[in-house]
Amino acid sequence: MGGVIMKTTSLSPLLQSFFTDRLMTQRHASPHTIASYRDTFRLLLLFAKAQLKKLPWQLTLEDLDAPFIGAFLDQLEKHRHNNPRSRNLRLAAIRSFFQYVSFQQPDLSGHIQRVLAIPNKRQDRSLIDFLTHPEIEALLAAPDQTTWSGRRDHVLLRLAIQTGLRLSEIISLRYADVQLGQAAHVRCHGKGRKERCTPLTKQTVTTLEAWLHERGGSADDVIFPNARGGSLSPDGVQYMLANHVAVAQQSCPSLKNKRVSPHVLRHTAAMELLQAGVNRSVIALWLGHESPETTQVYLDANLTLKEKALAKIAPLHGKLKRYRPGDALLNFLRAL
Repeated sequence: MGGVIMKTTSLSPLLQSFFTDRLMTQRHASPHTIASYRDTFRLLLLFAKAQLKKLPWQLTLEDLDAPFIGAFLDQLEKHRHNNPRSRNLRLAAIRSFFQYVSFQQPDLSGHIQRVLAIPNKRQDRSLIDFLTHPEIEALLAAPDQTTWSGRRDHVLLRLAIQTGLRLSEIISLRYADVQLGQAAHVRCHGKGRKERCTPLTKQTVTTLEAWLHERGGSADDVIFPNARGGSLSPDGVQYMLANHVAVAQQSCPSLKNKRVSPHVLRHTAAMELLQAGVNRSVIALWLGHESPETTQVYLDANLTLKEKALAKIAPLHGKLKRYRPGDALLNFLRAL
């Protein structure tokens, strides 16, 4: 009597349709997301080739069970020295694939749920860096506004600190994205191609209006060009910011203790809103976060700031008298 032949599900067509149908067509995922997911599955397929002695096209969905995925994640940490954050990002890509497969192969729900149940790795979260008011003023005063590039840099820094836009969002801003009349705002496409509007203060409107008048151009032109008229690159902004921070350190020594990146300017905008009493859910919408829980890091940083201030307060004098409960109370507690 012959043995029972187990039905298997080829991995290749599922993985290809996940990228073409799910990510590209249905979700319109950004190139960054697609590249990140692609790299995850490339590493996973190479790991499977080494462990299972199968070429990628020979793999089945059943090969990728929960213990195997767990071994892959362990290998990322131990041999590739990925930190918990990187490990969790790889796991998020795998989960997204298996969630898609759950609709394509409902008969494998048990197998899929066991993979989806793999937990994230807990990670220590360091407090964020942000600029204080004196540091903000010193940085905004650093660019030489007698030059074209200095005026551009000043407006870019002010816009970044006030709006909290991501670096990619700032360098891709065009004239058509800015409204300087009533209800002045900038419009951008953030992560996940989600569009959002961020209001502008009167001071930001004034400086931006003067810059756009000097800049000239049409609706499709970038607001902050490089010297050749094209878009600023992320590395170009990093370099520019580092130069201005070096100048600002001369008048504000506290900046010497901080590593100021474009993302720190984004954190600064969030902290300004938080310290002004703005609700956490509003800050999440302002920054384009998926969830208000993401803004918890700003609450933690703000609490640390308050604790440092509290430590400078002179201690109150007064002898502490210990409360000594009666025997009846102690007996009651013992009996609980």
